[in-house]
Amino acid sequence: GALDVLLSRTVKVETSEGIMDFTEEHKKEIEEINRKFSMGGLRVLSFAYKEISEGKEITLEDEYDLIFVGLIAMMDPPRNESKEAVEKCIKAGIKPVMITGDHKITASAIAKQIGILKDESEAMEGFELEKISDEELKNKVDKISVYARVSPEHKIRIVRAWQEKGNIVAMTGDGVNDAPALKQADIGIAMGITGTEVAKDAASIVLADDNFSTIVKSISNGRSIYANIKNSIKFLLSGNTAGILSVLYASIGALPIPFAAVHLLFINLVTDSLPAIAIGLEPHNENIMKEKPRNINVPILNKSFAIEVIMEGLLIAIVTMAAFHIGLYTGGAEVASTMAFATLCLSRLLHGFNCRSKESIFKIGLFTNKTIWIAAIIGYLLLLLVLTFRPLSGIFEVSALNSMEFSYIYGLSVIPLIIVQIYKLLFVRDKA
Repeated sequence: GALDVLLSRTVKVETSEGIMDFTEEHKKEIEEINRKFSMGGLRVLSFAYKEISEGKEITLEDEYDLIFVGLIAMMDPPRNESKEAVEKCIKAGIKPVMITGDHKITASAIAKQIGILKDESEAMEGFELEKISDEELKNKVDKISVYARVSPEHKIRIVRAWQEKGNIVAMTGDGVNDAPALKQADIGIAMGITGTEVAKDAASIVLADDNFSTIVKSISNGRSIYANIKNSIKFLLSGNTAGILSVLYASIGALPIPFAAVHLLFINLVTDSLPAIAIGLEPHNENIMKEKPRNINVPILNKSFAIEVIMEGLLIAIVTMAAFHIGLYTGGAEVASTMAFATLCLSRLLHGFNCRSKESIFKIGLFTNKTIWIAAIIGYLLLLLVLTFRPLSGIFEVSALNSMEFSYIYGLSVIPLIIVQIYKLLFVRDKA
């Protein structure tokens, strides 16, 4: 068993010279050997025995007055990927904490190897935890990285202390003793291979490979999914904002209606759907793990997000209305409507590249998301078909355009893409 427990029950020690009384010198020597083993990150088991006459009923009282035999040190090294996973957690604003039943020295040595522990003052034992109140624990919990020799009650207190500070807590464990803390945590993660059924039932997630780095990967994937959903929403809202602002501008200025009903139908079916789906399939961006965790109380449609949507929508609306005015000047209301419709469609297709990430497409890779290219090309070809194929032109209420008017559409449509990308290159750094 544990050395500190067995030594308190030892009365004799077995040496090469025979069995002799257990003295203070023996105790100091054993504790020093144990300390050296533990500092090397070894798990130490101490062994002692007691001879009992045959036929005697064994009770708890027989677990005292033992004869100490020796120590066995076992190496249980952390997985190679653990250090990298812990490093990623810290960069992502996630604090990894070790809670173990091991000796404090052993736990601290392993925690240092994988980067959880920086200073010895960040380690605490269970008996120290018992001496402080819940309020005191709450005040110092963010300064403790290692808890050793803890009980199930201690684990629950630690989880609650973090939660009371407004944090989201994920707890991993595999034993029956871990079940209460797994239940208390916001996200309980049980080990699928070595975990007990009790732990699995108490947990929210069961880890199939018992690998801590898998948890980090799941966090990264979760953040990517959330970012893709948010970017898809931004694409849809900014594009629709552009359409609303364009119609509002025309109404206030007593101008002809810029879009027919069939134009809006085409925009919703083609220009909205294809890029939005492609943005949702954006590949994982490594930089997403450099961001701090988001506040769960902050909605997607917050102030900064709304400003981005309005500014990008306004930019698209400006080029759309510029095309509308050029059309009015060169060919009348029908040409103006056609040019506004084509410019809005094409600029929104190109705006899909802006909404892929907070970073510039030149930083994340111009061709890393092939789906967005497919969506843009299909959308452009369908738009070109509507504008140039006469049977469809009548259905979609568009006028024939000359080469100069097409060049205006292309030139104006690319302006929002250029402006947004220049802004991201200059002002957005190391963000996903």
